[in-house]
Amino acid sequence: MRILGISAYYHDAAAALLVDGQIVAAAQEERFTRIKHDPSFPQHAIGYCLSEGGVDIATLDGIAFYDKPFLKFERLLETYLAFAPRGFRSFAAALPVWLKDKLFQKRQICEALCVFGNDVDYAQKLMFSEHHLSHAASAFFPSPFDAAAVLTMDGVGEWTTTSLAIGRGHQLKVQREIQFPHSIGLLYSAFTYYTGFRVNSGEYKIMGLAPYGEPRFADLIKSHLIDLRDDGSFALDLKYFNYCTGLTMTNARFHALFGGPPRSPESPLTQREMDLAASIQSVTEEAVLKLAQFARRSTGMRRLCLAGGVALNCVANGKLLRAGVFDELYIQPAAGDAGGALGAALAAHHIALSQPRRANGDAMRGSYLGPSFRLTEISDTLDQAGAVYRVLNEDAVIAQTAAWLAEGLAVGWCCGRMEFGPRALGARSILADPRSPTMQKQLNLKVKYRESFRPFAPSVRREDVAQWFDMDVDSPYMLLVADVKAQHRREMTDEELSLFGIEKLNVPRSTVPAVTHVDYSARIQTVDAQTHPRYHALLTAFQQLTGCPILVNTSFNVRGEPIVCTPEDAFRCFMGCELDALVIENAVLLKADQSVALRTDYMQRYALD
Repeated sequence: MRILGISAYYHDAAAALLVDGQIVAAAQEERFTRIKHDPSFPQHAIGYCLSEGGVDIATLDGIAFYDKPFLKFERLLETYLAFAPRGFRSFAAALPVWLKDKLFQKRQICEALCVFGNDVDYAQKLMFSEHHLSHAASAFFPSPFDAAAVLTMDGVGEWTTTSLAIGRGHQLKVQREIQFPHSIGLLYSAFTYYTGFRVNSGEYKIMGLAPYGEPRFADLIKSHLIDLRDDGSFALDLKYFNYCTGLTMTNARFHALFGGPPRSPESPLTQREMDLAASIQSVTEEAVLKLAQFARRSTGMRRLCLAGGVALNCVANGKLLRAGVFDELYIQPAAGDAGGALGAALAAHHIALSQPRRANGDAMRGSYLGPSFRLTEISDTLDQAGAVYRVLNEDAVIAQTAAWLAEGLAVGWCCGRMEFGPRALGARSILADPRSPTMQKQLNLKVKYRESFRPFAPSVRREDVAQWFDMDVDSPYMLLVADVKAQHRREMTDEELSLFGIEKLNVPRSTVPAVTHVDYSARIQTVDAQTHPRYHALLTAFQQLTGCPILVNTSFNVRGEPIVCTPEDAFRCFMGCELDALVIENAVLLKADQSVALRTDYMQRYALD
C-alpha cells in the first residue's frame, strides 16, 4: 500500500510518502525552492519522496490532500455574509482567487501532478482529508501509543480551530470541536501582528520575547478579548479583531485597549512589546492547560498527542508536562501545515483504507525524513565551487568538529537526512559551545543576522539531560522547555536583578549561558545513540574535551532563509555569513582556508521574516 500526502496553497507546502504504513520520506517545498514558507504546489517535495521510496506515481494506491477546499470556501462566504457590508475590500480581493484556483483545487492538483506522468487517472486516486483530522492523524498514528487523546490547535482549518479526538489502534474519531472565528491560534497571531512581527512566521518570536516582560496585560486580555472557560472552551470578542473581514488582524478598538497603534516592523522593541508578549503567552498557556485538563476528564486517557501550529509553543508544552495532567505526551515535530501532508496520508491509510496499525516506538524516527547526499555528490559540488576542503574518516570528522567547537568556533553541520518540520535537529544545524557567554549574541548578529533577543536551544545527550535540566523525559524534537538545574545556575547580583527588558540579555545565568534564556529556561533536544548516532558521538566527543555534554543547536540558515537542504545550499550559506567551519558528511572546511573571492553578502539576500 503506497500513499502520497500533500499540503499546499496556504503556507508550508509539503509532501510525504507512506509505504505499507511506514513513513518513508517527507519534506517541505521551501527547502527545494529556497522560498520561506513556500505555499505552492510541492512539486519538488513530491519528486523527492517518490525518488526516495523508489515509487512510480502510477503505482500509488492513493493521493491524499490535507484539507477540503469546498469547506474553506463555505467559511469564506458565510463569514462575509455574516459581517456584510463590512469587509467588502477583503471579499473582493479574495473571491477572484477562490473562483479561479482554490474552488477547483481537485482539477488544479490533478493538472499539477501530470508533470510526473500524463497517463495516470489522478482524480480516481485523489482523496481529501479534513484539516484538523490531518493534524490529529499526524500526531496519533506515528506515536508509540495504542490509545490516546489527541488535541489539535491552530489558526483555522476549514471551520475548526481546535479539536479533541480519541485514537485507538487504526481508528481516530473527533469528539469535540471549536470553530472559527474563535481561535487560540488567531488570538496569538493578533498579538504577533500587533507587536510588529509577521503572522504565520513571527509567533515563535513572541514566545522568545515573553520572558523579557511581565504579563501585566493578561487580565485585560481575559476580561475583554477571550472568555476562557473551565471546560477548555473559549470565545473571542470579535469587535476587537479585523481578521474576519479585513486585511489586518486587529482594529482601532484593539489598539485603544492596549494604548496605541501596532509597532512598526523592525522598529526598536520597547518594554510594552515585551509585556504584551508575556501576557499573550501566559493566556495561551492557561488555555492549553484547561483544554488538556478537559481532555483528560472527558476521555479518561492517560496519554496525549498534540499537533497544529499551537503545539509548536514549546513553553506551553513544557508547562503542560510539568502539570502532570497526562502520564505521557507525544508532539508531532512537523505540527504545522507541513505535517498536514503526512497526516493526510496516514488518515487515508488507516481510516479511509482501514489498514492496521502497530504502535511500536516513534514512527517519525527522529524526523530525519528528508534528502541525504553521497560523498561523490558533495565533492562535485565543492570542487565546482572552488572550495578548499579535506575528506576525513568518520572518527576524524567527529574529533575535528569537537575540537573546533571547544575552541569557540561556530560550525555548520550538514549530515544525514534532512529534518522534516521547522526545527533543526542535528542534521542541518549550526553548532557552537554553550559555555561561551558571548556566543548567543555572536550567532544572532553575525551568523543568523536576526534579532538579538532570540534564544538558542541546547542539544544534550539523553542520558545526561536530568543532570543539567529539570526534566527526565525524551524531547527529541525540541518541543519541550525546562529550567536549567539549580547547581548549574549563576547567582545574580542585585544590580543585574534590577535590569529590565532587553538589558537582561547579556547577563550570563548559568555555566551554559548560550542556551539559558533570561528566565533560566531552555528549549531542549535530547539526543540518543540509536536515533542519531553521529550527532550523539559528537556530543560525547565534546563532553570528553570539555566535561559538557551539550551543544548550541540552531537551524543552518540566516534570517528569512529556509533551512539548508543540499551541499550547495550549505556552502553558499557558509560563505555568506560569519560561520567559522563547515562539515558536510565527511568533508570538512575552514573559512580561513577559502578564497576571499568566494565570499558573498548574505545579509541582504533574503526578505526579513
